[in-house]
Amino acid sequence: MTKSSIDTIRHNFDQQVERFSNIETGQTTAIDSPLCMELVSKAAQVTNPNAESIMDLGCGGGNYAVKVATLFPLIDFTLVDISDNMVQTAQKRVKEITSGKVTTMQGDYRNLELGENSFDIITAGTTLHHLRGDDEWELVFEKIFRALKPGGSFWINDIVISETNEINEIMLSGWLSILKKQVSKTEVEMYMNRYETEDTPRTLSYQLELMKKIGFTKTILLHKHFNFAAFGGIK
Repeated sequence: MTKSSIDTIRHNFDQQVERFSNIETGQTTAIDSPLCMELVSKAAQVTNPNAESIMDLGCGGGNYAVKVATLFPLIDFTLVDISDNMVQTAQKRVKEITSGKVTTMQGDYRNLELGENSFDIITAGTTLHHLRGDDEWELVFEKIFRALKPGGSFWINDIVISETNEINEIMLSGWLSILKKQVSKTEVEMYMNRYETEDTPRTLSYQLELMKKIGFTKTILLHKHFNFAAFGGIK
């Protein structure tokens, strides 16, 4: 199936700011979203307790940044998203919590310069599944590794696929069973259509192995439920 263009994805996200801006529910279509935000933020806190700077990659409406900001009220934030509407909303929300500097970068992080040895923590909540081929995955993970300071940590919560089609069907069915309890049939169909047209997730093992290949010294699994996982790595 031909996947949606970057412009189409950007347009879709410009219209969905509210869905990505609720700290209580998190992203409603992601399994255990509030729990994963809690795990990611606390893992970042205990791994880098003296952190001074964080980048939230694919920040959406700022849920992950807001969650981390409650634990690091003095930290500087860099918020990155392809949608200007998302970035502006995230910036406004984070500024209400932190006394640190809040910088925004609007654009496709595949094409943005993320810096070198600049951040103690980088988070990526339900965003990396938009990467396509191996070249893009390796490019972005390498950028993230370079952008982290030595000892810095990278935390992901995202949709993942399984190593076999048969297991993947089980995981997808589990996700659908949860979605059907939360949203209408029409919404389920809309979300599944976007999953088919916009998303190209990889396996959890692929991403953990890619981290090790690039140079992360440790990889850590925080949580997995059906086809969603929270995990990370330390530089």
